Amino acid sequence: MTPMMLDPAIGLWVTASIALLFASAGVHKLRDLRRFEGIFAAYGLVPASVRPRLSWAVPVLEMGVAAGLLSDACRPYAGAVGIILLAGYAVAIAVNLRRGRRDLACGCGGRDERRPIAAWMVWRNILIALALAGVLAPWAGRPLSLTDAVTVVFGLLTLALVYLCIDQLLGYTQRAAQLRGPR
Repeated sequence: MTPMMLDPAIGLWVTASIALLFASAGVHKLRDLRRFEGIFAAYGLVPASVRPRLSWAVPVLEMGVAAGLLSDACRPYAGAVGIILLAGYAVAIAVNLRRGRRDLACGCGGRDERRPIAAWMVWRNILIALALAGVLAPWAGRPLSLTDAVTVVFGLLTLALVYLCIDQLLGYTQRAAQLRGPR
């Protein structure tokens, strides 16, 4: 029985989408590293002695995952690091939600956005990690065509827009619920 092979166009589309997500997250954090250090510290999960180095390493790792996912040779390693990062983010959010600390900034929005953590963010990170695990499967050896390239580019743009819309919608829903207060 032959193992299941991932079509290279689908693999490239999913990989490029996740690479774009990691690259934008890394750039966002590096643009204001001091702000990210504050957000990182607020989670209260890492000893203060390690925090400055680790808060610098996170965006560097995100950028490395983004670059590594686009290389056939590095994809398995970058994928594993990406899954570990996503799982770490999910655990950090879940632990703080469990502690009742819902006012923490997630650190995942735009430069000036201070979005509080929510349960949907845990599930988002788990789903992205599962998608990333899927692209680590073997890819079929067929050559990519011009149609594949157009499909990947427009698929990437579409997925990025859908992701941003869902992210904004969930953020607005969360803020509206906070304004209404507990019922």
